[in-house]
Amino acid sequence: MSARPLIAVPARFSAGASALRHAAEVAARALVEAVWRGGGEPFIMHPADPAHVAGRLARCDGVLLPGGGDLHPRHYGAADEHEALYDVDEEQDAFDLAVARHTLAAGLPLLAICRGLQVVNVVTGGTLHQHMEPDHRHLMHRVTVEDGSLLHKTIEDRRPAVSCYHHQGLDTPGAGLVVAARAADGTIEAMELPGAAGWFLGVQWHPEDTAARDPAQQGLFNALVRASGGAEAGSQEAGVA
Repeated sequence: MSARPLIAVPARFSAGASALRHAAEVAARALVEAVWRGGGEPFIMHPADPAHVAGRLARCDGVLLPGGGDLHPRHYGAADEHEALYDVDEEQDAFDLAVARHTLAAGLPLLAICRGLQVVNVVTGGTLHQHMEPDHRHLMHRVTVEDGSLLHKTIEDRRPAVSCYHHQGLDTPGAGLVVAARAADGTIEAMELPGAAGWFLGVQWHPEDTAARDPAQQGLFNALVRASGGAEAGSQEAGVA
């Protein structure tokens, strides 16, 4: 079997984890397993030293920007902070923003999930809704995918059921980004970047929540790995159990 493509996944800071005596850096197990099923080798990155992200990512074949806490509003020009903001971390923000900028510029394959898509929107000049009413937390719903979009070609479903957990959303799209899916209430649920230097998809939902049982959602991870040079992604060995 050929070597698995190395997929960088920036870790998330956590106050602690079971059996550890210190604050932790974590990645959701469901996310890591979805990358593995797709044929990739997950590489959990320490979110530090954003000035040298380019050199650190040079060994990687693709990038997955995962969900997490809220971006500080100053990164997209908001004058005030909404009271509903949570888990804002400037160190995490600086790292994720640097990863997104470099990955897009270098043409590395990139799958951006929830906060990850919001980060991409911000680095391309877009803005966010600081708080949605009603929000999309603890929500399974269907979204409408644009016919002929890269997302449609990837998951082969125009009306997929998706798992959402977000109270923020995309407002003004960044330069070059186009909407690939919306919820019934008009919320932007996916974005693409036609003409990008490398493969890119961003979804506002959490495909890792249902990827183990939903081939459409697992297909996002398979596609990232394929774009990263994984010839075996989506094979019987790497596919959904």
